[in-house]
Amino acid sequence: MSESRLQMPCEQPKFQAVGIPFSVGLSALGQDIEHIRKNLVASNHTLSLEDGFLGDRAVWVGRYSYPLIECVPESLQAFDSRNLRFTLTALAKIETEIQDYVAQIDPKRLSIVVGTSTSGISDSEVRLKQYFAGDQSVDIPHQPQEMGCIAKALKQYLGWQGAAYTISTACSSSAKAFAAGQRLIQSGLADAVLVGGVDTLCQLTLNGFNSLESLSDGLCQPCGSKRDGINIGEAAALFLLTKAAAPIMLYGAGESMDAWHISAPHPEGIGAATAMQRALDVAAITAQQVGYVNLHGTATPQNDAMEIKAIRHVFQNHSVALSSSKHKTGHCLGAAGAIEAFICVQLLKDQRWLPVHQQTEIDADLADQNYVREAQLTQSIEYVMSNSFAFGGSNISLLFGVAQDEECVK
Repeated sequence: MSESRLQMPCEQPKFQAVGIPFSVGLSALGQDIEHIRKNLVASNHTLSLEDGFLGDRAVWVGRYSYPLIECVPESLQAFDSRNLRFTLTALAKIETEIQDYVAQIDPKRLSIVVGTSTSGISDSEVRLKQYFAGDQSVDIPHQPQEMGCIAKALKQYLGWQGAAYTISTACSSSAKAFAAGQRLIQSGLADAVLVGGVDTLCQLTLNGFNSLESLSDGLCQPCGSKRDGINIGEAAALFLLTKAAAPIMLYGAGESMDAWHISAPHPEGIGAATAMQRALDVAAITAQQVGYVNLHGTATPQNDAMEIKAIRHVFQNHSVALSSSKHKTGHCLGAAGAIEAFICVQLLKDQRWLPVHQQTEIDADLADQNYVREAQLTQSIEYVMSNSFAFGGSNISLLFGVAQDEECVK
């Protein structure tokens, strides 16, 4: 990998660390933290083999199989979709704590940034099927299909008056919501920002990835010798970012755009390495201080190969613990960055476990790395990194950490 291609500016802009006092993540891993912990450290799979997405072919997906809220408030009926109900189900788990926290903050200084790539498509698919079957009276509302729908609905629901918008950059969408939320705080436009992402299973995305020959015929095997593609999943994850410190902090966000190919990463991992290095640089920490990296780890031949090349370049001889959690959640697309950030935040809180990498034979060309095989932590971890690399080379690496003593967290 050419050093010149990875040369950073002489001086990175100062990054103001922000607190993460509250977080929630729902996916195929479970509906509560006990199930999520148990599934992340176990060797069992959590995906399901389902019909109905690809004609007569059954496919493995990461479905959230637990109940969602049964109805949305009357004021949000125009936004109603499975995506919105999934979001509100997640929000309900931390809503009281968030509203108590922001009670004394001017609503104009409370903002929302979410990531999605599907919005309300799954609901529209059902209606379109009815329409083309001859029911010309079926209503196909456009508003739930808009990418900005979730941010608008959350702003109305919470009564916040700051900026509210959606980021849709494919698989990096909800990770980029963190960077956008942090910038709102650092620029002085907000004191707290609700960030995260949501995506739901739908035929459009599964058929799209199938047309790219990117779906696995079985359970995906990140970095495995027999990896043959991804499993699609769904997730909803939300976080409150705050100007004030909290026990867990967002210390860095590194972004890059390699623009190598519309649906393939740069084979040498140039954009991925740049994002990781920038996250380290703005946080002013070294690669050796990072205890764990949650890989983008999609289980496609190209992604995993380039990501490990990037890991080698950035971390050099530091044997950082690595794993991908996508064999547990599926690739949650626009929500992938958020649900994987939730995993990282939770392991920093617990300091007892790491997400186990799938128990599969590692590709010999990638086997020189320290993949997590045992969940039990042998020493405390101060910083973790989460990678999200999207179509078009839209890359981001997030750096989370335990608050330092001098930050005076109470």
